[in-house]
Order: sequence, then C-alpha cells, then structure tokens
Amino acid sequence: MQLPVRPVVPGFHPDPSVCRVGDVYYLANSSFEYAPGVPIHRSTDLRTWEHVGHALERPSQLPLEGVWASGGVLAPTLRHHDGRFWMISTLLTAEPRVFLVTAEDAAGPWSDPVWIPDARGIDPDIAWDEDGTCLLTWTRFGEGIVQAELEPRTGALLTERRRLWQGTGGKFPEGPHLYRVGEHWYLLIAEGGTERGHAVTLARGPSPSGPFEACPGNPVLTARGSDDPVQSTGHADLVQRPDGTWAMVYLGVRPRGGSPEWHVLGRETFACEVRWSEGWPGTAGPIQPEAVPELTEHLTAADRALPSSWVAPGAFPDDVLTVTDRGRRLTAKAGPVFAGRRQEHLYLRASAAVVAPEETGGPGGSGGLELRIDARHAVRVEVADGRVRAVARIGPAHAVLGEAAVTGETTLELRVVPHRAATPFGTDLGPDEVVAGLHGADGFRELGRIDGRYFSTEVAAGMTGRMIGLTCTEGEVLFRSFTYRGADDPEVLDGR
Repeated sequence: MQLPVRPVVPGFHPDPSVCRVGDVYYLANSSFEYAPGVPIHRSTDLRTWEHVGHALERPSQLPLEGVWASGGVLAPTLRHHDGRFWMISTLLTAEPRVFLVTAEDAAGPWSDPVWIPDARGIDPDIAWDEDGTCLLTWTRFGEGIVQAELEPRTGALLTERRRLWQGTGGKFPEGPHLYRVGEHWYLLIAEGGTERGHAVTLARGPSPSGPFEACPGNPVLTARGSDDPVQSTGHADLVQRPDGTWAMVYLGVRPRGGSPEWHVLGRETFACEVRWSEGWPGTAGPIQPEAVPELTEHLTAADRALPSSWVAPGAFPDDVLTVTDRGRRLTAKAGPVFAGRRQEHLYLRASAAVVAPEETGGPGGSGGLELRIDARHAVRVEVADGRVRAVARIGPAHAVLGEAAVTGETTLELRVVPHRAATPFGTDLGPDEVVAGLHGADGFRELGRIDGRYFSTEVAAGMTGRMIGLTCTEGEVLFRSFTYRGADDPEVLDGR
C-alpha cells in the first residue's frame, strides 16, 4: 500500500489524536516544553487543517516550572462524549502527572486540569463503555498497557489497574487507544520506539478489558525496513467518517541527506485511508494535500496579539515578549529567552528587524534571530555592541561563523536552503544548510553557513522539531518586525 508523502499538519506536530463531531474533525498534538500547550486543529476533509487554538492556554492549566527540553506535555487523547470535548495527557516533569481537561468548544476555553495522581505513566486514553463507565488506559513503565476505571470529575481511580497487552514484542508498547466497533473492543498501540522501528499494532477482545488477541496482520502500519520517504511511522488514532468509512492519523518524519539521514522538522502528522477485512482494519491509501502550502507570516509592533502559531519553551510567549510603542521587547530575566514558531517547511527565509540600541529606551542587550531544536542545538544571528555575529551552538561546542560591524536598525536573516554537497553520496551530504546574514545597502550579506544535520533530532536527540524565532541572551532587545516565509520548493524562495 502506498503511504502518503506529504503531511496533513506539517512541522513539529507529533502524537496525533483525532475525533469527529458531525461533519467536522478535530486533532490534538503533543507540545512538550512549549506553551501554549496542545495545539488543536479542525478539518472537514482530513486533508486540510485549520489551527483553532490550544487546549492549555494559561498558566493555571500548564505549570511549567522544572520542565526540560522534550519534557512537558506529551501524547494527548482527544475525544467527544456527552456533548463535551475531553483531552487527557501527561505533564512530564520529575514525576509524570496525568491530567484531564474539558471544553464545550474545541477552540476553547478549556477547563483547568483534573489531576489523576494514581495513574503513574504516560500516553493516557479515555473511553466509555456501554453503561457509561469511564475507562482510563495508559502506558505504565515496566508493565506495558494498563487500565482502570476513572471518576473523571475528581481524578480518582475506582478500580485497581489491570494489565491489558504487551504488544507483539517491540520495545516501548505505548500510545494506547481503545474503540468499540461492532461486537469487539479494539486496542490500538504503538511499539518499536518512535524512531526507525516504529509501528502500529492492534488487538481485539470481547470487552474493554480483554482478553485481547493480536491482529494476524500486525503491524497494521510501519515504514521500517523500507525506502519510503516518510519513516518512523506510528502512534496512530482511528476515526470513522459520517458515511461509515474509516481513516487513520499517525506521526512520521521526512529524513534527508546521506546515510543514515536526518530529520529536522520533528515528527509530523500524516493520514491514510482504512479498510476493514474479516473484522480487522488495515491501511488502504494515502490522505494528503496536493502540496504542502507555502506560507508567509509577518509580525510587526502594530500587531498587538501574537499569531496563534507562536510559542515559547518553559514560558508563555506573552510573558517574555511584550509590546511597546517602539516595538516588541524580549528580555532575558533569569537567562536566555526564546519565542517563535515551528519550522513547518523544508526551506525557509526568516528575518527580524532589530531596533538600534539608542532607540530602545532601555539598557540594551544581546539577541536576534534563532533557529533551534533546543537551547543546546541552535544557530542565531545576533546584534550586540555595534556588531552582528552569526553563532552556532552544538552541545558544548560554540562557533562564530562570521561577524560584521553595524549601525542603526539592523535586519537579520536566517535561511534554510538545499545542501551543497561536494559528492552526491558522501558523508558531507546533510539534510539542508542554514545560512546566517544581514541586510545592508547592497542587499543580503552572508556571514556564515552550517550543515543542517547539527540541528536535527538525530544529533540533538529529544522529541521536538525545529523552531524559528526571536532570542535574547542578555539584557533586552527590541524588535521592529519578524517575517517567516516557508515552502517545500526552494525555488519559491528565490533559490539559495
């Protein structure tokens, strides 16, 4: 079966969970250390999705103290039951904490969380049996997939947990989703790890607690061992259309470059058709847009509200990026800060206009434009003390790629462009290149470039994807504007 090659929600949008209300589909994704948390999308065709908000949009819902890179909120389940939306997930800090929020409208507002202290683990799923009993199914480390009855108003578990299934032998059985279809209960899980061994497997039983028998066609979805352009496929969720047909959403990555290849956008959301045969579902064809649409997003000081695409690690962006009469001020209070958006395209041009220090009305500082996987794997072009520097950080290694003297307002730019490898199959072929520079009287001036592999998940590790945005490493920096232009075709962005 041909799997899709284009995501339905591009960029860092992993662990998709989907539900339908009437003719409209709703999708939730993991957000990890970024706030607001758990982006919510809406669609009428499963191919094109509109971002309508976040399930966790205020500090009372999302306590971020102690959250580290690739910690935070992961693997939500989104359901609609009894006239309400239900989103259940885990906040991963020193001790994973399962919680539940609800809303009448998926766009919000969502309730403050109900914490479920006795459900220790990750990847919770919520379902209801025929008599209305609420069932919590989750992944418990060392035990596989477990389940208990839940009182959703208080977060109390009403029964002892019971083990359901360990999968087919792959590592990390996780991401359970439970469905009643006909006379059977189906348990869909991920296993094999969220890397190249990732897979979707399935079991069914006569009741929501089993006993479960494995699908004879397992895995029902995987790209492992293939040359498909989309790899690491897994962590799926099923949804039934109004006409009775079924579809599946799942995560995957688009690795590029020489062997072993690198993916830089994080885990994205893909979709495919599902066909049932002899009581078991199987993949049956791609669901995808005709092309990943190009995007231009422009932000100025006159735009009082940030676009809903903007997030920050460990903080809400409005708390660190404030609007003034002169521009948007980003302040490094307890350390470097970042606010920005996901890189959703294979190639991009992003620019930021930095107000001259003498116009800021403040103490001045150091900062500019940054592309990052996390704080330890980033490339930025920054202004400080009358100079612009392009700086790369790869773990403990720091390198200045180039610098130049400047005066007055400065427009910084980062570009992601196709890789210029010396040999087509050599080890120097990375997924792309990141170019750092600034604009002057003679146009764009390149200060340096670096192989994009150093800002990939394979190098940085973790669960997120690239972000692009504004950073301040010391003091405060005032920005006049920010522009993101992205496309999967580099020619759209005028080449390199």
